Amino acid sequence: MKQIKFKSILKLAAPIAIVALLGACSSNKDETPYVEQPVEQLYNDAHNDLLGGKYKEAAKKFDEVERQHPYSIWATKAQLMAAYAHYEHEKYDDAVIALDRFIQLHPSNKDVPYATYLKGLSYYEQISDVGRDQMMTDQAQKTFRELIKKYPTSKYARDARLKLDLTFDHLAGKEMEIGRYYTSRNQCIAALARFKTVVQKYDTTTHVPEALHRMIECYMQLGLDDEAKRTAAVLGHNFPGSEWYVDTYQIVERKRLRDKEDPAWYWPFEGKDALEALEEQDGKKAEDLRARQEQPENTEEESWWKFW
Repeated sequence: MKQIKFKSILKLAAPIAIVALLGACSSNKDETPYVEQPVEQLYNDAHNDLLGGKYKEAAKKFDEVERQHPYSIWATKAQLMAAYAHYEHEKYDDAVIALDRFIQLHPSNKDVPYATYLKGLSYYEQISDVGRDQMMTDQAQKTFRELIKKYPTSKYARDARLKLDLTFDHLAGKEMEIGRYYTSRNQCIAALARFKTVVQKYDTTTHVPEALHRMIECYMQLGLDDEAKRTAAVLGHNFPGSEWYVDTYQIVERKRLRDKEDPAWYWPFEGKDALEALEEQDGKKAEDLRARQEQPENTEEESWWKFW
């Protein structure tokens, strides 16, 4: 019985072995034979492709440097260069993966600040318009903050700070977009919350004057006249030359909310309409400057939130 069973197995195994052998032969014909190249040649070829704009080919060759020569001093540099090639090819997800791997494998490498900066740029380049999800904006902020915190004196930290400010402006724009949406549907309380977020959380951005103006509109629709007047005073004190202040003045005047005896809420161009005021604003600045120079210096520092 055992001999019969063994012969059966041989009969079944024989054709399988033949098929496997034929498959191996055909596979060997299709595949390019592995040829190890000198590390200098591989790296230089990859670098030339990078300079020639062949980013996909460059990334593959830089990866090949590490694969063929993992213990070479060029292997570490090739990891970073492969990530850069992905970035230039606008394959930002691949770039982030490669950069994370580089940072994890070489945490004390002198190029880690650059790798972190390039990772932040990879997120930054994917920031979409304010009407879409802002996940990439959050990731960019997180990465730039990490760079500034860990490497504050790095030559990349300065640009990271600038990019961080721009991401804040972008997030503020997102809040303004949502606030305007609520305003268009007369959902004043929801809109007010968004505009307050801009004023309180993103107070260094370019959206603050409009946010204050929109808050005033919401307060007036809700019948909160005192809050509208106080917010108008903040806008007038901090952004007297803003177009939003001109609009605010006209709205408040129409509603007759202005207290004639309250000097905190002022209009610096009395007797002129909005267009005349804006045209003469530059000339007034020089006069105001001379007047302030003649007045005794006020040593008490004024807070941004003086009228809040």
